[in-house]
Amino acid sequence: MILNYEIKGQGEPIVLLHGLFGSLENLGVIARQLEDEYQIISIDLPDHGRSAQTEQFSFSLYADSVVETLKSIDLQQVNLLGHSLGGKVAMQIALQYPALVKNLIVADIAPVSYSPRHQNVFNALQSFKPEEISSRQQADKAMAEFVQEAGVRQFLLKSLAKLENGKFAWRFNLELLIRDYHLLSQAISSDKNYAGRTLFIKGGNSDYITREHQSAISALFPIAEARIINGVGHWLHAEKPVVFAGIVSRFLEECQ
Repeated sequence: MILNYEIKGQGEPIVLLHGLFGSLENLGVIARQLEDEYQIISIDLPDHGRSAQTEQFSFSLYADSVVETLKSIDLQQVNLLGHSLGGKVAMQIALQYPALVKNLIVADIAPVSYSPRHQNVFNALQSFKPEEISSRQQADKAMAEFVQEAGVRQFLLKSLAKLENGKFAWRFNLELLIRDYHLLSQAISSDKNYAGRTLFIKGGNSDYITREHQSAISALFPIAEARIINGVGHWLHAEKPVVFAGIVSRFLEECQ
């Protein structure tokens, strides 16, 4: 499956993979910070953005689709950066296709299983039928009952597309994400590890990476390093993009 992607900048390639409910636009602020030094390949994961939808979630399927897309544009080795769900997919790619990944950067996610934490978002997304609304404001009002944070609602609404017939529809595959949520919450597992340089970047106020996750990280990524951005949560790249991009740049420079 060839996924939707955008290429900006020139230089050594960095592939950006967004998180759950998102699209390649979500890491756009990081792309803009780095595109003067690197070639940035931003990708819509399957079931998200303008990429094709699948019939069942699988980390391996998502990884295969990203790799197939990179091969279609003749990229033999890349730096790989993923946030949240995109971070798990990035880890899967590094473990399945280690020769493809020069350096791995994972933003605020660990290769572990997570308990359900998106039920309020799913309730919000199911609080209205997109084809029956006439404006994004109407959708926002319906979702506000379940998601109080305006920023989270605005993030979700970026994937609410207005079709040529004037009706609205979600770009992400909501039915599949609800049905297979237990699968995308699972741990990344492999009988091999990734021996390349790996950087985990954690939001200081986020609980997505904890000390209890260190053994799981070390088992799969034995030379992993860690950086913490204080004063930010799970959306660390959006809250402090200059700091985040600086950490990425310094890490890649050290890898030369």
